[in-house]
Amino acid sequence: MSTSTQQKQELFKAIWATAEDLRNSVDGWDFKSYVLGILFYRFISENITNYINRMQHEAGFDGFDYTAFADEEAIAAKDDLVREKGFFILPSQLFCNVRKRAKSDPNLNVTLSEIFKSIEASAVGTESEDDLKGLFADIDVNSNKLGGTVEKRNEQLTKILNNIGGIDLKGEYVDNQIDLFGDAYEYLMAMYASNAGKSGGEYYTPQEVSELLARIVSHNRQWVNKVYDPACGSGSLLLKFAKVLGADKVKQGFFGQELNITTYNLCRINMFLHNINYNKFDIHNGDTLLEPYHWDDEPFDAIVSNPPYSRPWIGDDNPLLITDPRFAPAGVLAPKSKSDLAFTMHMLSWLSTEGTAAIVEFPGVLYRSGKAEQKIRQYLIDNNYVDTVIQLPPNLFFGVTIATCIIVLKKSKRENKTLFIDASQMFVHEGNKNKLSPENIDAIIAEYADRKEVKHFSALIDNAAIAQNGYNLSVSSYVEAEDTRPQTDIKELNARIARIVAHQTQLRAEIDAIIAELEAQVV
Repeated sequence: MSTSTQQKQELFKAIWATAEDLRNSVDGWDFKSYVLGILFYRFISENITNYINRMQHEAGFDGFDYTAFADEEAIAAKDDLVREKGFFILPSQLFCNVRKRAKSDPNLNVTLSEIFKSIEASAVGTESEDDLKGLFADIDVNSNKLGGTVEKRNEQLTKILNNIGGIDLKGEYVDNQIDLFGDAYEYLMAMYASNAGKSGGEYYTPQEVSELLARIVSHNRQWVNKVYDPACGSGSLLLKFAKVLGADKVKQGFFGQELNITTYNLCRINMFLHNINYNKFDIHNGDTLLEPYHWDDEPFDAIVSNPPYSRPWIGDDNPLLITDPRFAPAGVLAPKSKSDLAFTMHMLSWLSTEGTAAIVEFPGVLYRSGKAEQKIRQYLIDNNYVDTVIQLPPNLFFGVTIATCIIVLKKSKRENKTLFIDASQMFVHEGNKNKLSPENIDAIIAEYADRKEVKHFSALIDNAAIAQNGYNLSVSSYVEAEDTRPQTDIKELNARIARIVAHQTQLRAEIDAIIAELEAQVV
């Protein structure tokens, strides 16, 4: 086992123990805000400390330690640090120093509240203001959930600081060899999502699915200009590009929009914890379908998304939407009860000519018979925008047991055909969920790249044939499932039946003879 793997396993054990210890007093889903928020506070404290110390050491001040520096002297560097890092923290406000004083601080809740406000305020009026604003909003240090009295709350806050501070996150993250803070955050979100059921699954896409989408969209690319997700949740899909391609290979950064305010905050925290600087991401809160933020940033080379499944929207109740350049080309709006294809049309509209979009969809999107959805599918096929449809296994997502699918969109295809891949049986079982293994992902990507038909696995279908089939995009309509039932030799079966019948006849005759003999004796 490699050192990095061992380190991660030890990290996850420590995180699990911490969460188990802390969530006994507060519900796990509510408690995520405290654990994730304090982890973020520790990260930015160590991040800015390491940055300042490195700069000072390079300047010849070998013994310099920002954690022991005077606040009065540190403030002079505030503007430069905000320009570089996006935020500023006084030495006395650093996580390690607050943790040292926590047990003896009767006003710890006030101390933390003021520090969080100060960190956010340090960015006001600068380019990073929108990236920092409200990041600590979900950490309510005065909540009754922490305890009925100030004393009880401070005891709990001290416990959180000590538990988070006790997790070994030093490792090699400074050199970006192992992103331990990012790993810790992803692990915590996955853990909370699994415990939260449906509410968790709405904000977190499993890492294996994120990797599949990122590899599809980045296939044959050494870099991309911009990555976009219109329903970005906690940002796991966007950030997978940083690992698949390398953060420096996403030239202009990561763009996303998220409706839920808490999840929006989680996403921005996630960016920082994965060492994505404030000037490399642009995440906004709002309804993408009705108030899309990134008009000035589209088109995008790479789009990945797992939008909400069949969420209602205003649809044709707003007569202006049919003139929206994102939806107008199809000549119809997605039905009010199901916004899935509205998200699809939005992403297609903002996709660059040479770009690729990979979207996780509810399976009904592929075949539902409603006129509006069928007409949108017709638009997509007739204009040759659907590159690939992939059927995924069931039970991959938290709180969702159905078998979802992936639709891959392109605007510059080389042939008027659509590839269908049936990956419904490609999974390993882990706990109470299914999971895509590395081998499963490799097999799907290999077929996506090769585009050669494999019996019971893939089919390359002319768009004209799809049109004749009523624009049904269901994978099972084109890829014949393998019959795994035992094969029967009819001749052998008939011979066996004949032998059984003959044996039954013989037994019947013997029984009749015995009965006749017994009857004769009775007479």
